[in-house]
Amino acid sequence: MLRAVAAGRALVLSALLWRLAAAGNPELPTAVNITWSSINFKTILQWQPKPSGYFYTVEIHGQTSDTKKKCILTTETECDVTDVLRNVKETYTAHILSVTSLGMDNFEEPPFAVSEKFTPYSQTVLGKPEIQNHTQKGSKLNVVFQDPLTPYTFPNGSFQSIRDIFQHDLEYKLYYWKDQSSGRKDATTESHQFEISIDSTKNYCFYIQGVIPSRRENRNGQESTVLCTSIGRNILDEYGAEVFIIIAVIVIAVITLAVVLSVILCKRKKTKAAREKEPLNSI
Repeated sequence: MLRAVAAGRALVLSALLWRLAAAGNPELPTAVNITWSSINFKTILQWQPKPSGYFYTVEIHGQTSDTKKKCILTTETECDVTDVLRNVKETYTAHILSVTSLGMDNFEEPPFAVSEKFTPYSQTVLGKPEIQNHTQKGSKLNVVFQDPLTPYTFPNGSFQSIRDIFQHDLEYKLYYWKDQSSGRKDATTESHQFEISIDSTKNYCFYIQGVIPSRRENRNGQESTVLCTSIGRNILDEYGAEVFIIIAVIVIAVITLAVVLSVILCKRKKTKAAREKEPLNSI
């Protein structure tokens, strides 16, 4: 009888201890410095600290969607949540749970930290456009480029581009300037091509950047690689007048040195010849 009572008390005590731990063990840390990192809708959730003796589980809560779990019982401090944010206009928060074991799911909710709100449509960063081709013919510069792709796919398996998602909210800017000049101009398009008028005698450098004009923040995307045209620049355009001045100075210095050395050698030869004649004159 006493053994049965003792065993029952032990079970009750064990259950109470698990509940207390799940309800908020003060020694079990919760995540801090939670950040959303998102480019072209590929979204990574990051936080601190590295767990020791416990695990993390991520819950994604949407305003109108069901809660979804990701990175269950992980010891990492980041989690790719891209696939549960497919409704890109939804606003989400992340709950990062600190748990000690899978068994805790049977009791009260474990301690957790809550992220700031995140809406992919208005907060993901636009990635770099890919410049496919550019030509400079006469006074026209033509640039053809491609939209960055997202991780999301169509039913046929092909990847959606950012234009497929943003549609008319997306535009691109071309920034261009004369090579070796600081004066920069820009042009805007909603297509995949720029055609601008330029000085046919000069080379130009340029890059492209995606823009969402309707945004209040994160309007401008990442800049593409800077490229430059090449229409057969002469040496002066290629290196600048300063280089020629330096070369001219060096040439003049070399010539001057050669003249000075020639004069010195000539004088030495005359002196030597004069000394060789002196014995003959004394006889």
